[in-house]
Amino acid sequence: MSKYVLVVDDEPAISRLIKMSLTVEGYEVRAVNSGFDALEELEKGKPELVILDVMMPGMNGFEVCTEIRKKPQFKGVKIAFLSAMGSPGDAQRGFAVGGDDYIFKPFDPEDLLAKVRDMIGPGL
Repeated sequence: MSKYVLVVDDEPAISRLIKMSLTVEGYEVRAVNSGFDALEELEKGKPELVILDVMMPGMNGFEVCTEIRKKPQFKGVKIAFLSAMGSPGDAQRGFAVGGDDYIFKPFDPEDLLAKVRDMIGPGL
């Protein structure tokens, strides 16, 4: 069975790139474009990994991460922030709210894939 990754990014081109890169490697990938949609999608099934943009309208990635970490049923879900917010303080905030990794945009899809493998193993 494929490992499930939820991608949360309000930029459709970024979501498509991530989805294509991970699907080819055997991951099951679902993508949503807002923090609110992410929390709704999480209720449908527990992913192994959430790749989470920080700057999104309505609910930012830090807020989404905080909400995920409050729910015991999502214990063990890995969260990787993927953001153009590239200062060390931004990354520290990501780790402080419960993130497991912080990846800066622009990113290399191969590097992202390597990080995903390190976090949750191969897709199949």
